[in-house]
Amino acid sequence: MSEKTIYCVKLNQHAPALHYAPYPGEIGQRILQHISQPAWDGWLNEQTKIINEHRLNPLDDDARALLESSMMRYLFGADE
Repeated sequence: MSEKTIYCVKLNQHAPALHYAPYPGEIGQRILQHISQPAWDGWLNEQTKIINEHRLNPLDDDARALLESSMMRYLFGADE
């Protein structure tokens, strides 16, 4: 059985697809359709750096808003 691949807009190449939406709602569906597992793994590493550098509490609404906007810029580009 071969692994499903998608064209990843972050990596600009075909890569292994995510197995499920890693984020809720429409954003999660957009990520599932356009972002590969390696690109998502890259975001998780970047997210950890942002949380540590800014000493964010992921339960705080402002921190979550910052992380979401950073995630969209990282995955889809500066237009997000």
